[in-house]
Amino acid sequence: MKEITIYTDGSSRGNPGPGGYGTVMIYKQFKKELGEGFRRTTNNRMELLAAIKGLEAIKEPGWNVLIYSDSKYVVDAVEKGWLFDWEKKHFKGKKNEDLWRKFLHEYRKHKVRFHWVKGHAGNPGNERCDEIATQCADGSDLKSDHGYEAYERAGME
Repeated sequence: MKEITIYTDGSSRGNPGPGGYGTVMIYKQFKKELGEGFRRTTNNRMELLAAIKGLEAIKEPGWNVLIYSDSKYVVDAVEKGWLFDWEKKHFKGKKNEDLWRKFLHEYRKHKVRFHWVKGHAGNPGNERCDEIATQCADGSDLKSDHGYEAYERAGME
């Protein structure tokens, strides 16, 4: 089975505020970097989106995927099984349902494990993701986080 390592990080300038994600994918000697910025979002959404975008970039199912993240929100939700309980309860009362559903769709295509890393502690992959995420958050061509903005309009945030 093929194995890939993915580093992820999210950033927001204010919570909510402008935000971005950074993803670094490593397969053998190949490396791919991904990132985007959004006008108004949250840090948790960007942390989760970083993982989603990494998984979406894997074009065929059945990979062993190791995701490094400094987000306890994302890592614990998956590794401690909370996400699957939330899904059984149709995400009642949970934030970011749109992204969690996207995550589950991609997650189920592979064998995914998470490894939590302390943020800003010198892990090169995590540090690079942080650079990408903050550069994207600070960019001038920011996209709309439609999911977050819909939550806001509905008064759910």
